[in-house]
Amino acid sequence: MTEQGPRIVALDRIPPNRRRGGDLRALLTPTTAGATSGFMGLATVDPGDRIGEHYHPYSEEFVYVVAGDLEVDLDGVPHVLGPDQGVFIPARVRHRFRNTGSTQARLVFHLGPLAPRPELGHVDTEETPAEPTAEPSGVVA
Repeated sequence: MTEQGPRIVALDRIPPNRRRGGDLRALLTPTTAGATSGFMGLATVDPGDRIGEHYHPYSEEFVYVVAGDLEVDLDGVPHVLGPDQGVFIPARVRHRFRNTGSTQARLVFHLGPLAPRPELGHVDTEETPAEPTAEPSGVVA
C-alpha cells in the first residue's frame, strides 16, 4: 500500500461529464487524488434538466444541495430537496435528480466504498438524451 499525502484538485481542471444529464465532475477520485475509499464531486443541473435514473450496486451515495431546487426520485418516489439539505442514498436504490426551480442547482456528492472495478460502480436504468451537437459551419438545416 502506498502512503498518500493530501491532494488539492481544482474543479476547472476536471472535464465535464454530461452523458447522463447535468454537468457532473468527479473531483476527488482514485485517479485525481489517489483516493482509496470513495470519490467526491460536484454536479450542476440547469432548470428543467435532470440527471438520469441510475443506481450504484456497491456504493452508498451522500448528496448535499448547495444551491437550487430539486426533486430526487428514490426507487420511483419523488422527494423535494433545497439548499442546505442532504440525502443519503443506500446502495442499489434507483435515483434520478430533476431541477424543478428557475435557477441552476449545485450538488456535492460522495460515493463509497469504491466498486471493485469502475465499470461496476454505476448502472443506468434509463436512457438520457444525447447532448446536442453544433451544426458544421456553412450547413443550413
